[in-house]
This record gives sequence, C-alpha cells and structure tokens, in this order.
Amino acid sequence: MGTAGTAATAGPSGTYERRSASDATGCALLGVCAAWTLITAGVHGGRPEGVLLAVLAVAAGYAGGRICGALLPVAAPCAGALVGVGLAAAAPQLSPDPVSAAPLGHTGATAALLILASGAACSAAWAARGPSARLAMRLLAVGVMVAAAVLGSVAGLVACAGILLCSLATALMRRRVFGLAGLALATAVVTALTWAIADDVLPEGLSASLEGQLDGHRVQLWQDALALSGQEPALGVGPGRFADASPTVAEHLLADGKPHSALLQQAAEQGLVGVGLLAAVFCWLLYALYRSPRSTQVVLSAGAALTALASVASVGNALSLTAVTTGAGYLAGIATARPLGDEQAQVRPPGSAPWTDGGG
Repeated sequence: MGTAGTAATAGPSGTYERRSASDATGCALLGVCAAWTLITAGVHGGRPEGVLLAVLAVAAGYAGGRICGALLPVAAPCAGALVGVGLAAAAPQLSPDPVSAAPLGHTGATAALLILASGAACSAAWAARGPSARLAMRLLAVGVMVAAAVLGSVAGLVACAGILLCSLATALMRRRVFGLAGLALATAVVTALTWAIADDVLPEGLSASLEGQLDGHRVQLWQDALALSGQEPALGVGPGRFADASPTVAEHLLADGKPHSALLQQAAEQGLVGVGLLAAVFCWLLYALYRSPRSTQVVLSAGAALTALASVASVGNALSLTAVTTGAGYLAGIATARPLGDEQAQVRPPGSAPWTDGGG
C-alpha cells in the first residue's frame, strides 16, 4: 500500500515538473528569438516589427489555447476550426500585402488556415466523449476539406485530407513518441528539399520535377535568399531587408518583398542562428506535445496539422499572416492543456488508462 501510494503521488508530480520545464523552455526560446531579431536589426538595420509580432502572436495563441483547452476541451478546438475556415475565406483581405501579390502570398495563407482548422476539428473529435459529438467533429473536419475545395486551395485540400487520415490512423497507435518522430522526420525532409532546390544540388531529373510544381519566380527568390545567407551567414542582412537586397525583387515591381519560404527568409535576414532558432521552436512544440497530458490521438492530430503547416511555410509565405502564427500557437496550446475535469484522473496510479495515455 505504501509503495502504491508513493507512486500515485510521485508520478503526477514528476510530470508536472517536466511540463513546467517544457513551458519554461518555450518561453526562453521565444525570448531568444525576439532578442536575436533586435540584435540583427541593430547590426544591419531593418524592420524587426514583423518578426516580433509573429513571436508575440505565437506566445499569445499558446497561452490562449492552454486556457481555452483547459476550460472547454471540445468547444475550444471546434470554435477554432470554424474561425479558421472563416479567416481562410477572408485571407486576401487580411494580408497587408497588395492584392497584386496574391499568387505567391495569399494561397499559402489560405492553405495554412485550413490546415489549422482541420487539425483543430480532428483534435476536437478525439476530445469528445460521446459518439455523436465525435461524429459531428469529424464531419466538421470533412467540411473543412469541402471549404478548401470551394476556395480553390489544392494544397489545403490535400493537406486537410492527409491530416484527417493521420488522425483516424492514430486510433491504432499507443505510443506517441514514434508518431511525433515521424512528423519531425517529414518536416526535415521538406525543409531539406527546399534548401536543396534553392542550392540546385539535386539530380537534374528530380530537380526539374520539383521545380515544375513551383513557379520560376519563387525559385529565383529562394536562390537570392540563399545567396544572401552566404554573404552574411552569422547575422543575415537584417529582418525585413530581403526586399532591399534581392535582385529578383528589384526586377519585379509587383513583388511583395518576401522570399516565400520561412526557412530561407530566416537564413537571409537572420543568418544560420535564426534558422537554428526557428528549428528549435518547432522542436519545442513537438516536445511539448510529447509531454502533454492529453490523449495520444489529440496530440498526434495537432502534431500532424503543425507538421503540414511547417511544410507549407517552407515553400510559401504563410507565417507572414498574424492569424496563422496565432492559430498555430492556439492549436498547440489546446493540445497541451490539461482539461479541468481530468484533474482527479491525474492522481490515479500510473497503471490506470488516463495516466499511461498522457505519458506517451
């Protein structure tokens, strides 16, 4: 009896400490991202406000998601999904860029918002307790796919279908670590391919096939970003200064001044340190999901959406929209929140179902 009581007390306490360490790590990383932005802006000049706003949006969204996810574990992601679809429909009006820049900018933002909406709907489905509520949330996820088709977002439609399939497949998974590792590997592959296309190091046939899916103007922007990162590998040219230094932007009057790749924009404007910080923030999100007390299904559904978002951001301009960065933080916060109704379940012995599920 004494041993069991000690385990029941020590197990949750240890988990609380690990989750607190994860939260502290996230706060520190976001703070370092903001500080590095100001440092690079101080050295080379530039406009750090956009990056600082994105960092603030992620932090605010994450905090809001943690609060809403604890209070309303099903209604909060459901509402987030509905808001995401509404924002996707209004994406061209939300972007600060001119309408003439829409072919490169708004399509990525629309797909990103639909991806987050799909992830929220799938998370709500697994959080729902009754079969009717779970069915309703899955129908909402299907509705997000229909919205993607109506809005003409092919990337959004494919990504939302993939998220829904991944969410359904999580019913067969018992350990989240393997699923999260697979998502991390998929993100690494996409970002590596983006860098390889910009550096033109792929075999000719594969390179032509991949570049055929992209417009030539985008690839030229990537090449400019990679060249700038080579000129200033440590600090970059300064936040918001890609348009000032890119020959391709100078030749196109209707360009919006962005390389349309979060990875390459970080490399060009904030150097390799900026790239490392961006990767560290994504890894922190995956680690926070790993330590989440929510079910493995909720965690992996949200993780699949964040992975799809990272892929879109690697080849597009999605993260320039504040609604996207806020939504990403909100979804991660919901998936890592401990619902208030589950507080008593957390003090059960480690062998009980809620505790082992939350442990990964």
